Amino acid sequence: MEENKEQSAQRRRFIKGVTLGVGGIVLSSPIMSFMSASASGDNNNRKQLGIALVGLGGYSTNQLAPALQETENCYLAGIVTGTPSKIDDWKKKYDIPDKNVYNYENFDEIANNDDIDIVYVVLPNALHAEYVIRAAKAKKHVICEKPMATNVEDAKRMLDACNENGVQLAIGYRLHFEPYNKRVMELGQQQVFGKVKSITANNSSDMTSKKPNLWRLDKELAGGGSLMDLGIYAVQGAVYTMGEKPVAVAAKYGEVTKPTFFHDVEQSINWELEFEDGVKAKSNSSYAEEQNELSAEAENGWWNVSPAYAYEGKKGETSEGEMDYPNIFEQVNQMDSQAESFRNSEKSIVPGEMGLRDMKILMAIYESANAGGERVVIQY
Repeated sequence: MEENKEQSAQRRRFIKGVTLGVGGIVLSSPIMSFMSASASGDNNNRKQLGIALVGLGGYSTNQLAPALQETENCYLAGIVTGTPSKIDDWKKKYDIPDKNVYNYENFDEIANNDDIDIVYVVLPNALHAEYVIRAAKAKKHVICEKPMATNVEDAKRMLDACNENGVQLAIGYRLHFEPYNKRVMELGQQQVFGKVKSITANNSSDMTSKKPNLWRLDKELAGGGSLMDLGIYAVQGAVYTMGEKPVAVAAKYGEVTKPTFFHDVEQSINWELEFEDGVKAKSNSSYAEEQNELSAEAENGWWNVSPAYAYEGKKGETSEGEMDYPNIFEQVNQMDSQAESFRNSEKSIVPGEMGLRDMKILMAIYESANAGGERVVIQY
């Protein structure tokens, strides 16, 4: 599908300064292009699937690349970057050959590279759709960071492109592979302490100590503020506590106390998800305070995990005592599980459909907040 003018402008804005021909010396095949494991089954016997990271920002640098040194089912095979100065360091550190280095202009040539089975899109939110769709057309499986997109329409296009090209799409929802949050799923969904009565899910982080020109504070690139970046964890937490979709939401924006930072996206937002049996999940996300909690009250007990969404340091307790689980390198478990699903032509436990569902919830939260707190029925 042709990109529209807005998408084209977003892409040029993000990758400006990139020159053609940097990196991206690609292995070509005159006979046939590479087909993904799910499309052809050719790589089912390969021990590890190759992942190419698209975007070498902080998350790729500090979390994903190190995690890929510990994974068993996948490995760091390639990189895609618009910053030529990063290439040599990444090549040396991770032993990446020239033929597996791409930029945003020659990205589509990745279709011809047998080393790369999976493309992991780690770009600003507004660019997710373009690169997921391009990866799908290249017949590569895709992992896309959260949030899946900046609107429901793009999320649908991404999912359609993957389905049409016979590749799998998963979202980078790492907490589904982490013991504290997995225990929350069991406690709520299996009604260990009886039916859930109420949920509290808050996730906030103070961004005001950082430079105000972060892309996350640019609505065009981020799609929104704290809700898109942090609140999505709280939405996820409430949904996987219940194991069902919420039916309605009411939301309001918080006060803007730092207008220097938050003139383009929301500083904070509060919302209440409503589930079919009347259970309410109260949540808040903010870019100007610190919160990190997922808790619930049930008929015969309670539980609390705090911090619940951080990369490390999770702690939890229930009405029966302390939760005692190891803090793990979550991205290792996440990518190993996703690679195994792709190899077996199975949907990940965090598939593109889940990302689309969450986009519909996020958009309903914004709709309610824009209407001053009016209750909005979520349309799936």
